[in-house]
This record gives sequence, structure tokens and C-alpha cells, in this order.
Amino acid sequence: MEPEKEMDQNMEGDHKYELQDMKKNKKKLGGIKTMPFILANEICDRFAATGSHANMITYLTKELNMPLVKASNTLTNFAGTASFTPLIGALIADSFAGRFWTILVASVIYELGLVSLTVSALLPHLRPPPCPAQENCKEASATQLWIIYLSLILTSIGIGGIRPCVVTFAADQFDMSKSKVESRSWNFFNWYYFCMEMASLTALTVVVYIQDIVGWGVGLAIPTIVMAFSIIVFLLGSPLYKKVKPGGSPLVRLAQVIVAAVKKRKQVAPQDTGCLYENREVDAAISLNGRLLHSDQFKWFDRAAIMTEGDAKNPSSLNLWRLATVHRVEELKCIIRLLPIWAAGILLVTSHSHQHSFVIIQARSMDRHLTHSFQIPPASLSIFSVLTVLIGLVLYERAFVPFARRFTGNPTGITCLQRMGIGFVVNILATIVSALLEIKRKAMAAQHNLLDKSSAVIPISVFWLIPQFCLHGIAEVFVSVGQLEFLYDQSPESMRSIAAALYWIAISIGNYTSTLMVSLVHKYTGKERNWLPDRNLNRGRLENYYWLVTGIQVLNVMYYFICAWFYTHKPLEEVTESNCEGDVELAGHRATPSKTVDDANGNGEAAVTRRES
Repeated sequence: MEPEKEMDQNMEGDHKYELQDMKKNKKKLGGIKTMPFILANEICDRFAATGSHANMITYLTKELNMPLVKASNTLTNFAGTASFTPLIGALIADSFAGRFWTILVASVIYELGLVSLTVSALLPHLRPPPCPAQENCKEASATQLWIIYLSLILTSIGIGGIRPCVVTFAADQFDMSKSKVESRSWNFFNWYYFCMEMASLTALTVVVYIQDIVGWGVGLAIPTIVMAFSIIVFLLGSPLYKKVKPGGSPLVRLAQVIVAAVKKRKQVAPQDTGCLYENREVDAAISLNGRLLHSDQFKWFDRAAIMTEGDAKNPSSLNLWRLATVHRVEELKCIIRLLPIWAAGILLVTSHSHQHSFVIIQARSMDRHLTHSFQIPPASLSIFSVLTVLIGLVLYERAFVPFARRFTGNPTGITCLQRMGIGFVVNILATIVSALLEIKRKAMAAQHNLLDKSSAVIPISVFWLIPQFCLHGIAEVFVSVGQLEFLYDQSPESMRSIAAALYWIAISIGNYTSTLMVSLVHKYTGKERNWLPDRNLNRGRLENYYWLVTGIQVLNVMYYFICAWFYTHKPLEEVTESNCEGDVELAGHRATPSKTVDDANGNGEAAVTRRES
């Protein structure tokens, strides 16, 4: 027996060393070394999306001879669809596929959409006859339009898997706990957004110019090739990635809490919240970085965590449709708290969706000469917004945050909610400037008797459009980055892909809202002096549309400030360090906030702190 015991001890020792080696290897995964591979995919996606769609209003109106309003609505509908599909991609990633495989499959689908779009631009019989004068033009046939629509649908599906997962997959490679984030001298979301804007800037300066000067075939082929390259790079980095396993369908968990609360609607919640049901083992896969603690908001849902006599009789077979843990109840509360703040971003998107349609048409009617022989492509004007974002992000990180920290004492300078509020106000100024510029542009057209000549160049420099682009850029530095960080930080850790999807869904609904507003304004503002005419913008009243958008934004800011004032941050029991290797008891049918929680690997004691995240 002694040799057998010695053999067992040796095997246990070997197994122990194997576990230690596995832990060491796991620690080596992730980190800054994975960023070139992961961000290459998102950078190429943004480059391809900007390069293929920034100038699409020109392609639809000049190459396919579509009326202005129809072309504008086509683009906003596509943008809305492309921003809604991330919810589907996020659910797939968080439920069963994981972020890595969702990104990979979606990238291939996206590439197929770009290929079909490029083919439609290269083959002449897939477009109507040219119409340089833009009068009595023959519109694209139904078949020609459907090829375009198919391309847009494929790219929308691809975007749905890429956009909600890449930012969260990249963040998974780092420790994103509050203590670690505050100790860093850089903000992940600022630099993530900086990389995206650099990709957009490259596309706006290079690809758009090629589309206008060389041709659409070459101009669309470049983004297609770049996206194919990104798929290869993303695959090469696979051995280095930290891949978080999906924790099951988040929608099912939310539904279970609601159903359990409804079933126990007649139960009275205990005064001592420590009597509510908790189970570390059940929540282990969805609370790797700490459990959510009980909060006093939305107490009606606490009924789902009340353990009745019927639940206690058979503790071994837990029915989550009847009894939910406190952590799962708090997941639902987190999502409910997020929604009012999230909704405020919808009208912000609506307010600047015109930058890719009406502003480009305005620019095409203005003097675009940079030198005697070189003209700026209208769609390339967006570079001023992108440049503002790039410069603004650096200044925000290196100048604004240290300055604000002196007054607020906050390591991040200001909170995400304050950051978003500043952006909302700046965006109002941007639309006011847009309205004033349109008044000036039409005054110059009237002064030179060009109101009835839609294709004539009005002697006013296109650089008058720069202030509104810069203001929109400043607003983006504050709102867009702040909202992305807010959604990631305040969402449950097992639902972060969905949180990123919410960011894109706000863009989706904002674009659909823009389509609705444009359609209603076009329909009900008359035929004689329509605010948004089909062909001749000089005879329209675009400035009135801008004033309408400005008024709506003012109401939206008031709504946002009320929501931000009453917002309560999520309470989180956060793992701060892990020093011991011993096991802890996981199963507990009733537990108060504990002094020990599982570490990220599910074992070991760890010091924890309760924090308002």
C-alpha cells in the first residue's frame, strides 16, 4: 500500500503543478500585446464602413440617379439597420458563441457585402445611364437597386457581429476593475475611439478622393481588400487572446427574474435584505469580477429572491424561474437603470445624421477649391469632425482630466454622466451654427441669381461648414466616448456585449427617427417652398429643419439632466486581490454580503470591497 500511496501523492503533486502551469499560462493571455490583432479588425471595419458609405449619398444621387430625399432615407434606413443588428450579434456572443467566433463569422459576412457592392460599381449594366445635368434622369431599375440593397444588408449583418463584440473583447484583455482603471494613466475607451477615428480620417482623405477622381470601382475595392486583410490578422492573434466563456442567454436570465417576481407578487420582502437568496455556485460563471450587491431601487423585483417553504424543501433542484439570486435580480435592475440615460443619446444621433446627406449636398454647391486646380471632395469635409475628435481625445486625456481632477478630486476628472452632459450642450451649438450657415449660403445664392440653378457653384467658400463639423466633433469626444464607457461600466459583466449593442441601437433608432422627421417634413411643408426639396436645395428651407432639430435637442438635454440627477450607480462587491489557494464554500442558500468571494478562477479567498460602480 505504501508504494500506491506514494504514487497517489506524486500524482497529486503533478496535478498541482499542472494547475499552477495552467494558471501561469492563463495569466500570460491578453494584455496590450493583443491590441494590434484585435483593433486591426475594428480599424479595418471602420475604414471600410467610412470608405464605402461616407460618400454613398453621391453614389446614389449621381450614379443611380435617385432623388435626394429617397437617397437620404435609404442611407439613414441602412444606418439604422446596421446599428440595430449589434443587438442580435451581442445576444449570440453572450449566450453561446463567445465574442471571438462572433467577430470572425461576422467579418466574413461583412466582406461578402463589400465584394457585392464593389462588383455593382464595376459592372456598367448594374447602373442606369449617366446623367451629368441631373435633369430628366432615368433612375436605377428595381434589379439594380436590389443589388445595392443586398450589399447593404450583408454589411449590416456583419456589422452586427463586429461592433458590439470588438470593444468588449478588447476590454476583456485587461483588468477593467475600478481600482485598476483609476490607477492607469490612460483611458482604454479614449484610445479605442482614437484608433477608430484615425481609420475614419484615412478613409475620408484617401478613399473618398479616389471615388470622386478615379472612380467608384477602385474606390470601393480598396475597403474590400483592407477588410479581407483584417480577417487574416485577427486570426493570427488567436493564440494570444483571453477568451471569456459565454454565461448563457442574458435575456433568459432577465426573463427568469421577472417571472419569479410575478409568481411571488403576493410575498412580502423581508426587512433584512440578508435573508434574500444568494448562491455563489449558481452565479460563479456570471460574476467573475465580483457579485452585484442588493440595492434599494426597484424593490418589487426583490420578490424573485424570496425563499419560500416550497423552495427550501428541495434545495438541490433549483428552479430559476421561481427563485432568483440577488445577483440576478440586480442584473435586471442595472439594465432598467441604464435605459433612461441611454435613451437620451437617440435624439443626439438624429441631430447630426444630416452630416452624411444634406451637408454633402450643401458642400457640392459651394466653392471647394483648396488650390487653383484642386477641389475638396464634399464627403471629405467630415475629416474636420474626425480631426477635432482626434485632437480632442488627446487634449481630454492629457490636459482636461488633470485640470478637472484638481477641482473634483475624481481620478478620471469628471464622471461619465457629466462628460455626456457637456457633449449634449455642445451639440445644440452645432445645429444652431448649421442653421445660420444655411441662411448665409442661400443669401449668397440669391445675391448672384443662382437660386434656380441647382448644379451651379455658389461663390461662398466650403470652409464656412467647418465650424459645425468641429462642434459636432467636440460633442462626440464628450458624448460618444462617455456613453460607451458608461454603458460598459454600469452594465452587468455578463451582459457587456449587450451594453455595447445598446450604444449602436441608440444610433439605429436615431437614424430611423431622422428618416421619420425628414419624411414628415418633406410631406407636410408644401410643394412651393418645401423645406427639403428633391432636387434644388437652394429653393428649400433647410435652415428651418435645423431649427426644428435644435428645439428638440433643448428638450432632450432637459430630460437628460433630470435622469442623470436621479441616477444610482450599481453596487458591486469587487475582487481586489487574491493571495490564497484554498477552496472556499461555494454553495450557500442564504448569504449576506461576505468578506470573501471567489477569485476570477472560481477559487481562493480574496479581499473585497463594496463600491458604487
